[in-house]
Amino acid sequence: MQPSTQISTQPLDDSARRAALRAVLNLLRHWQCTEKEKMALLGVGRSTLHKYQSQPDSARISADLLERLSYLLNIHQALRTLFGNRDNIYGFVRMANHNHFFNGSTPMDVMTGGTVAGLYEVHRQLDSLRGGQWG
Repeated sequence: MQPSTQISTQPLDDSARRAALRAVLNLLRHWQCTEKEKMALLGVGRSTLHKYQSQPDSARISADLLERLSYLLNIHQALRTLFGNRDNIYGFVRMANHNHFFNGSTPMDVMTGGTVAGLYEVHRQLDSLRGGQWG
């Protein structure tokens, strides 16, 4: 009999949500994101972005933002799994990609389309690459 694996359905507490925000803001710095890209990736306006950057520990993190943070952190983890060097880990999102899905676009182009679906699709592509099923 297989042991049962239980996934916690408990919502993240505020400190964990804010830690995720701080980690993503740091990741976006490593990706050298513009202000416009950050706003698109996080799904927020300029004033909210500035507040998050200056006071991440007082941020209110909505379910939409939490979903975006989760995808961005998972994308970063997939890149860390796939690549052993810093240039690829942080530079991949800026590289033109010619597989069927990206069709010459960069992952950043797809992710900054403004929807969560773009983040999901980039994560899905990287996840399939980790499994050897690129495409």
